[in-house]
Amino acid sequence: MNDVQRLTIDGKTYVLLSEEDYEDLMDGLHASAIMARVAAGEETWPHHLVVELWETDSRIRTLRNYRGLTMSQLAKAAGISQPYLSEIEAGKKTGSVDVLKRIAVALKVDLDDLVVEVTKD
Repeated sequence: MNDVQRLTIDGKTYVLLSEEDYEDLMDGLHASAIMARVAAGEETWPHHLVVELWETDSRIRTLRNYRGLTMSQLAKAAGISQPYLSEIEAGKKTGSVDVLKRIAVALKVDLDDLVVEVTKD
């Protein structure tokens, strides 16, 4: 912080700082909040996984592989058949919301992490 000025207006003290210093301060607070969540056990994903999730045609397959699960293990954990999971991973079937929720629980992710929003051009 470079030039911090203290001002008193109507008996109240205020601090005046540059916009750059203010943004640095806010970035630091935001980073501290994120680090507190990580310290409390919130999972973080490595960069390579985030890139792969962005580029993949099957987020379920990508997350299953990241978790080190076989297709049979994930199907069993989600309470569905392995062939049905295979069709979902291949994009041949979409899976009901209930099934996708169970897959998300088995993969320990939010349902939103499995669903890719498609925008029309």
